[in-house]
Amino acid sequence: MSGLRILGVDPGLRITGFGVIEKIGQRLGYLASGCIRTDPRASLPERLGTIHAGLCQLVAEHRPQQAAVEIVFVNVNPQSTLRLGQARGAAIVALVANGLVVAEYTALQVKQAVVGNGHAEKTQVQHMVRRLLALPADPSPDAADALACAIAHAHGGQGLTGIGRVAPRLGQGRLPLRNKIGI
Repeated sequence: MSGLRILGVDPGLRITGFGVIEKIGQRLGYLASGCIRTDPRASLPERLGTIHAGLCQLVAEHRPQQAAVEIVFVNVNPQSTLRLGQARGAAIVALVANGLVVAEYTALQVKQAVVGNGHAEKTQVQHMVRRLLALPADPSPDAADALACAIAHAHGGQGLTGIGRVAPRLGQGRLPLRNKIGI
């Protein structure tokens, strides 16, 4: 019996966490996790390209059917928020360009789904991800957040705005996407 593979992404300009899980029935299995790191000395376009290329490589390697991406929180520094949003955009473009259905979740939704408390600490998220996926040790904070996002999606979450695929309409200048809003 084949399962549903989900790629979770915790976007960041410096470090983008990722986690791949598989859901078979009600069981969750761990496949991979880690971080895509960008060179802080590189230009912004180069760093965004690194995130995009890294996620495209992960999709090719693990063949997920769906993706779950954490929504950007608002920083005190508007410039940091803007750059984080650009990193998130590069991640989403990589996923959608590879034909994945993408759902978006706030940190509060992810923590609520995984820990049962929307205001849980990062260490609590790491510990629960370890337990839920039967890992030998706590994953890194960024990988744990990405895995938690995938777990939240696997547990029936629809995200704030899921993006579903539809057949492309050639010659009509339309993207092969439609927006679906769910709460």
